[in-house]
Amino acid sequence: MCDLKSCNEPESDKPLPKVADDKRRAFLKGMITLPLAAVLADPALAHVAAHNLKPVRLELTNGKSAGAYLAMPKKVKENLPTVILIHEWWGLNDQIKAVANDLAQAGFMALAVDLYNGKVASTREDANEYRKAMDSAWATEVLVGWVDWLRNHKQSNGKVGTLGWCFGGGWSLNASLAAPVDATIIYYGSVKRSADDLKALKGPVMGHFGTLDKRINAEMVGQFQREMEKAGKDDLTIHWYTADHAFANPTGSRYDEDDAALAWTRTLTFLHQHLT
Repeated sequence: MCDLKSCNEPESDKPLPKVADDKRRAFLKGMITLPLAAVLADPALAHVAAHNLKPVRLELTNGKSAGAYLAMPKKVKENLPTVILIHEWWGLNDQIKAVANDLAQAGFMALAVDLYNGKVASTREDANEYRKAMDSAWATEVLVGWVDWLRNHKQSNGKVGTLGWCFGGGWSLNASLAAPVDATIIYYGSVKRSADDLKALKGPVMGHFGTLDKRINAEMVGQFQREMEKAGKDDLTIHWYTADHAFANPTGSRYDEDDAALAWTRTLTFLHQHLT
């Protein structure tokens, strides 16, 4: 995952989760499920998990449309809690779709949105170009539209959460400010907001941050906590990990398996608590 200017190296310098060959073959055939970290660390497994999602489109007021991918539990029923996933600066890749698939297995209707109109970067230069080219007003309209779409879906329980990493972490907060939701989760995303901005929040907020992160650091997060207090928002949970930026990404050089697993457990617990 990425910081404000650049993203992770293509390969990790730490041991990654391993999957035995027999279990890998069984997963590829759809016979078993695997831990999220193991799936994300293997491009082939992430690709298979990503293809469990269904493409959907949102019609916007200006005649344009936006795309996303929807993951549903195997046993589809009514009154499902819903989550919007917001990608990093790379775009909507298999990794984010695989996380949506994991959320669906946990009982959520999970929507991985696309803010780049189908573009997925493979280089930092392309990622930065796509990020700069994205119109913030348009992205806000898209996220507000998807929140409304999920809240009114026939199989939704009417509750929506937002979840994003880095670039997407900042936009998780943006979406919650533009269309107040029932839960907001930020993985090392920018939280530079004023108390006046934060008054629009409706539901609780959880943040995951690394103490070694030089950009999304204690100074920024501490100021965010103070602004939340000024706004009268006391339902804020901040988790710190002795880790660097992007510690939750198995494909990145800063990946920390233990911290990533703990953060994901806390994320699922938070979503179940506030959306179900």
